[in-house]
Amino acid sequence: MSLPVRERSPRPGGGRHRRPVPTSLPPDAPVLVLATPGDTTGVATEIADVVRVDNPQIEVRLTSVADLADTLPSGREAVVVPLLTWGDPAVMAEIGKAVAAGGGSAVVTDALGPHPLLAEALHIRLAEKGLARADRVRVLNVSSPVDAVILGTVGGERAVHAVQATAVLLASRLTLPVVAASLDSEPGVPVAAQRLRAAGAARLAIAPCLIGHEAPAGIVESAAGQINAGHAAPLGAHGAVAELVARAYGSQLAS
Repeated sequence: MSLPVRERSPRPGGGRHRRPVPTSLPPDAPVLVLATPGDTTGVATEIADVVRVDNPQIEVRLTSVADLADTLPSGREAVVVPLLTWGDPAVMAEIGKAVAAGGGSAVVTDALGPHPLLAEALHIRLAEKGLARADRVRVLNVSSPVDAVILGTVGGERAVHAVQATAVLLASRLTLPVVAASLDSEPGVPVAAQRLRAAGAARLAIAPCLIGHEAPAGIVESAAGQINAGHAAPLGAHGAVAELVARAYGSQLAS
């Protein structure tokens, strides 16, 4: 029986929890352009919709990286936010070229991670599948459903290195070992699983550090099947992802 998942509580508007974007913006405020490495259907559209609902004062455009140059506004500033959990150099380079080709006034933010909000969303995705305690505070006396977690990413060793900080943040939340491993290259998830089990972790779970469009369909399920482990869903349109997008945009306004 899985434990109930506690979603994040709305944060108050003042103090250190102030809104990432002012509630009102001038008509000529920069356009927020979400750039996805995949197509603009499915999860990318869902994220854009959540950002629009949460921030109606922002004009939000969604585009694939391939179509970015044609999506940038003419004669108006834009903030391009890559829909990535880590700064994949190949994708970031494509975005930079597209912005240069667009000829407008646009700045590109960093990727969405690493960030504590990503770790929070990963925790919730695990809890939704009964693979983690749902609440760090209220149920500390309940044993964990797994002994260790593999943080799955795509992009080879560079990606594994880039998500290490997120793995540390997730380990702190779960009070369990969390090891980052590649879903699309070797040494990958099987090697990570072998090392964890050699250290005494019998029950494993995979937490995909993916928004959902970065990898082929079924890659997480296949990896979990290879090591006889459970797995969470990708981050998808979790509220934390939408908030990180808004924060990336808001940081550019502030600067």
